[in-house]
Amino acid sequence: MEDLEAIKQLKARYFRTMDTKDWEGMRQVFTDDVVIDTSESGGEILTGASEFLIYLQEALAGATTVHQGHMPEIIITSDATATGVWALADIVIWPNGVRLDGYGHYHETYSKIDGEWRIASSKLTRLHTDFAVPEEA
Repeated sequence: MEDLEAIKQLKARYFRTMDTKDWEGMRQVFTDDVVIDTSESGGEILTGASEFLIYLQEALAGATTVHQGHMPEIIITSDATATGVWALADIVIWPNGVRLDGYGHYHETYSKIDGEWRIASSKLTRLHTDFAVPEEA
């Protein structure tokens, strides 16, 4: 149960640091060689925590984001590995007024390194996405 709670806290920290743009704090939730796959939701596949954070900072520059993860399905697969699926609801509002409301899932793997859980891989899939583009005045 301790490991399950630690992974839940890890994912909560991921969402909070993304929404508050705490990039240094967010870096701590990943393994160095994390693989991030957003290809099924219009993005790309990135390898490495530093590469992902550079991508994220550019993609979300000036944006307001709200991410909520729900209903975790976590399976501890060994003393140092686990898998998880999280339901996701997110909102992204860019400075130009474009707004994304999305719903889907994160499919993840976790590694325990030096006693701390980290996200080792994350694949974002979308069930539904709404884009709102403001009308020109």
